[in-house]
Amino acid sequence: MSTTDKLYSALMKRDAEADMPEQARSQVASNGLKLIAANALQSSGDQTVNASSVLPWLFSALGVPPALAGLLVPIRESGSMLPQAALTPLVVKARYRKHVFVAGALIQAVSVAVMTGTAVFASGLAAGLIIIAALAVFAGGRCLCSIASKDVQGRTIPKGERGQINGLATTVAGFVAITLGLAIRVWGGDDLTPQMLAWILGLGAVLWVAVAAVYISIAEPSDAETEGASTSAPAKSAQSADKPNWFKETIDLLRTDRLFRHFVTVRSLLLVSSLSPPFVVMLSVQSGASGLAGLGGFVIASGLASLLGGRIFGRFADKSSKRLMSIGAAVASGIIVATILIASIPALTDRHTLISVVFVVAYFLITLMHTGVRVGRKTYVVDMAEGDRRTTYVAVSNSAMGLILLIVGGISSALATIHVFYALGFLAIMGLVGVFTGAKLPDVSRKQ
Repeated sequence: MSTTDKLYSALMKRDAEADMPEQARSQVASNGLKLIAANALQSSGDQTVNASSVLPWLFSALGVPPALAGLLVPIRESGSMLPQAALTPLVVKARYRKHVFVAGALIQAVSVAVMTGTAVFASGLAAGLIIIAALAVFAGGRCLCSIASKDVQGRTIPKGERGQINGLATTVAGFVAITLGLAIRVWGGDDLTPQMLAWILGLGAVLWVAVAAVYISIAEPSDAETEGASTSAPAKSAQSADKPNWFKETIDLLRTDRLFRHFVTVRSLLLVSSLSPPFVVMLSVQSGASGLAGLGGFVIASGLASLLGGRIFGRFADKSSKRLMSIGAAVASGIIVATILIASIPALTDRHTLISVVFVVAYFLITLMHTGVRVGRKTYVVDMAEGDRRTTYVAVSNSAMGLILLIVGGISSALATIHVFYALGFLAIMGLVGVFTGAKLPDVSRKQ
């Protein structure tokens, strides 16, 4: 056994009888380590260009009008999802999907480099507009990576190991988040300058170049596209999507493929764990927690959640990704309900330190559950199909989620104008409905 095989086997719980073509089987260990490294670098890069923390801080330091800060998260999230169905034909035509991923990674590196220069040389409204534009381009690059990565993983890694790779990358990202949170607090103190934040963004640009360098070395089999997968109905939909009626083909897939439609519905209902954390932060700020110190605590809590959840949930996902999604959403909904009840007690709300700790703990637990939901969802969509069908599923589901995210986010934000409790309650109800709906999904993961 080679050193690469020994290292990979030490990190992963492997299945010696996994169903993989011989050519791909011999490269599993090498490809697996490269995927872990690339995914970890990618997740680390995301921490340095976080649209919920780093970029808003940068906007504040540059004197950008507050109204523009509200565009950051929608552009980052929906911008990377909505175009996927339209871009799928380009990906399907690529013989090696890793080349599409590398292109996306380099686009993101250039975009972050533009943000870095803007942080150093610009300010005010002009700086905000440039960064918003760069973020839109960044989201487009991420869109390409999202479509291609699931297919590359499906071609090179057998069922039973894919969730563990996602989990290990998430664990590494947790270390980065903790380090970043501590560095911001210790290095920046109470006065983070644009130049300090530019160093963080510059690091992100370097990380994305490293992602491309690692990914290009993956040995992706050229014969991975089987005839059965290439001629499937969903694949045909993707191939015909290069015609002007690609939107119609997308709607037809959602209408005719019952399993896929069920998955998208469940995924939509499980947004509870992804959309509720910012509202918990809002409750903390309203309770009187200090701005920068409070944010530092939440960044560190997020890192701890990734650190702990990545390894645990990776193996859980390989056993039953659908159960992981449901359990994560159920626990997150329960935590939200408990947080609302605790925050409603007048005796506690007057004790700022205690209630701030409660909010940080709630944020940590919800983020931990979101780690599980995310790892489970990524593993499920890779395991539920093969070949071009998988590419189409990933693209169409993400495009649908881009639109759904805007709708659900808009509803929850509108409810928050009345009171944050209403927004959290709405998301908790959604999550509980998603738990019952998700129970009817078939279990597509390889049980061990």
